[in-house]
Amino acid sequence: MEDTAPIRSDERFDEAVVADYLHRALPGLFPCDDVIFDQFPGGAANLTYRARCEGNDEWVLRRAPLGDVARGGHDMEREYTVLSRLWREFPLAPRARHFCEDASVMGKPFFVMERRTGSVVRREWPIGVADKPAVQRTIAESLVDALCDLHAVDPISVDLVDLGRPDGFVQRQIDGWSRRWHAAATRPVADMETAADLLSRTVPAPERTVILHNDFKLDNAMVGPDGHLVAVFDWDMATLGDPLVDLGTLLAYWAQPGDPTYLVFGEQAVAIGNVMTKDDVRVRYARRTGFDVSNSSYFEGLALFRIAVIIEQIYARYVAGQTADERFAAFEPLAPVLSAAACELLS
Repeated sequence: MEDTAPIRSDERFDEAVVADYLHRALPGLFPCDDVIFDQFPGGAANLTYRARCEGNDEWVLRRAPLGDVARGGHDMEREYTVLSRLWREFPLAPRARHFCEDASVMGKPFFVMERRTGSVVRREWPIGVADKPAVQRTIAESLVDALCDLHAVDPISVDLVDLGRPDGFVQRQIDGWSRRWHAAATRPVADMETAADLLSRTVPAPERTVILHNDFKLDNAMVGPDGHLVAVFDWDMATLGDPLVDLGTLLAYWAQPGDPTYLVFGEQAVAIGNVMTKDDVRVRYARRTGFDVSNSSYFEGLALFRIAVIIEQIYARYVAGQTADERFAAFEPLAPVLSAAACELLS
């Protein structure tokens, strides 16, 4: 099934300039200067495009979103660094081949990575999967297993030991996302302040230092027809830290009927909680990694707090007229819902 579309009008770039750059910088990948571009329309932040010369392999271009971005966010150089190395020990990470730091070429720095093919599961199951509960279960289990495999990678083995500062990581996350909230907030939300306070009161001791994806969820993965994962995307926030940060993120996005957040994520994603419960996720992750997951509710609350900030940042760009994507108009009520759910978990 075709997963690309014509480039949205406000997310276009000078195709001739980019084509010329790719041909000169990467003649082995782009043997012609007549490069064809279109867009992967999913996702709500970084912009992702397909680039190809007729009759040759397809490649993926990734750049930060339109408008101003929060300091440290949408870091294409970080994502390139991770993907240019991690593939050696974690095959689900597509290999990045080139980084362009010159913002004049595409409007912002960007990188080129290999193309993977499959399905990204968002609002509904892919064609041929909706009536196959066994394949749906495979997708759910494969997602958990992929997280376990990532957390088993030794950062030294892939030259990523300098990717982050694990000491004090969680508290810095709380402080950093609080600052980002105050910078992006379009209106006061009392539960955001309460959640930040609850998070800071009892920061758990870390399990271990691992490579964190830092936004690990179903629609940041790609699955094959048998349900097994073929890729994990969106590594621009990857760092080193406590593995339960990633587990908390996965649980926060796990669309399970009955959760306070189901009205948010249940409308944006398949109800994967009907296929595999959050308790099953915790059990499978704990068995495969050996980690203590008794504090997973804390990290799920942290994830909801962070997701609320990310959604508000995107909504703020829409309010400021920095993007014309009408999908983002619906983001206005989400931060209050998410922060209330975070407070419920944390208290």
